[in-house]
Amino acid sequence: MSPQPRLLLASSSPYRRQLLERLRLPFDCASPDIDESPLPGEPPESLAVRLAESKAEALAGDYPQHLIIGSDQVAVTGDGHRLEKPGHFDVAREQLGRCSGQSVRFLTGLCLLDARTGSAWSVCEPYQVHFRNLTGDEIDRYLTLEEPFDCAGSFRMEGLGIALFRHMEGSDPNSLIGLPLIALVDLLRDRGIDPLGAT
Repeated sequence: MSPQPRLLLASSSPYRRQLLERLRLPFDCASPDIDESPLPGEPPESLAVRLAESKAEALAGDYPQHLIIGSDQVAVTGDGHRLEKPGHFDVAREQLGRCSGQSVRFLTGLCLLDARTGSAWSVCEPYQVHFRNLTGDEIDRYLTLEEPFDCAGSFRMEGLGIALFRHMEGSDPNSLIGLPLIALVDLLRDRGIDPLGAT
């Protein structure tokens, strides 16, 4: 019987790394270098999956014996506006102002690529967040306290960002942070890797 391949998380995100650590499986991390620009007319679901697949594929040559996990997230407001990582306070303030009282869909693409064979399995996990009506002072205070400038949508759900919401809908809240663990466990179990030890 051939040994199980080692896992590789194709991400530099500390949040995804922390999530994957919850499964208590050994894994490596590497940061892929890809162009994350959307294609003309590309639907957000397709973009999330394509970017997840691209991240995994970008590292396959350097890690030919690994199962590579790629994940990417696209956030879209109810009127179809795509939210980026804000980078700084002013953009984050504008984003949260746009989200105030609105619903935002977070679409997390997940890809598991077997670099040994080139086989890949992909899913898109949706999650919907309904924001409270936020005042300018509340937004400013939140951004000052948490500085979520590296997060799509300008918040961290695992921190004080939970106070921004009045309701959430979805099958896996981990997908909102950036790595849908329930779907990932399903994909890993199908490949013979079980966090609970069954093979």
